[in-house]
Amino acid sequence: MAARTRSSRPRRPRSWLRRVFGIVAALVLAFYGCVILSLILLRWITPPTTAVQTERRIQALVGHRTYSKSYVFLPLAEISVNLQHAVIAAEDDRFYQHHGFDWKQVQIAVQNDLERGKRRGASTITQQLVKNLYLGTNRSLVRKGIEFTIVPLTEAILTKRRILELYLNVIEWGPGIYGAQAASEHYYGAPAKKLTRDQAVGLAEVLPAPLRRKPGRLPRYAAAILGHMAEMGW
Repeated sequence: MAARTRSSRPRRPRSWLRRVFGIVAALVLAFYGCVILSLILLRWITPPTTAVQTERRIQALVGHRTYSKSYVFLPLAEISVNLQHAVIAAEDDRFYQHHGFDWKQVQIAVQNDLERGKRRGASTITQQLVKNLYLGTNRSLVRKGIEFTIVPLTEAILTKRRILELYLNVIEWGPGIYGAQAASEHYYGAPAKKLTRDQAVGLAEVLPAPLRRKPGRLPRYAAAILGHMAEMGW
């Protein structure tokens, strides 16, 4: 009789687990829904700000530092071809061949010490754009995982030309300096359309560490970029 009473006692439903799972699932769906919608809009609309720009402003507020932002968006046709070629050669030489991830470059990065003689890391222009638009500069496995899922969406929704256009306009080129036009005016006092080959290479030098580097201070790296441009027929 006692055994029958125990077996007939109802089990407590784990409703709280289902509730938490439901909330998490809803948040994930909402996040990716917003990402997809924003990517569709970015086919035509200029992003008013980015995650990196917001992060820098918050860092300045927390650190009680002055912060001014220079951010001017230009059509790709208004950005020097020299700069387009220099940045692709320096940051992502297989940009027009891969679909968001350069697995060949990832293998090279795994096999070699990135701090010894490497021209660049394994992140593609598309990955860097996703980081700038949505994720900020924080490095973690979670961020990498989210980046890994957004990159294919970016490549599917946006054209290569638009990805490059967005990248050149939102990328960080110094404290508070975002995009090719702001960088050109800040470092050379010239519009982005008028950049010479050497000036473009100088700006490409800065991208791996924009808060620490200045154009023209890494002659060996500049020579490597120029050599790589020549190899690519530029």
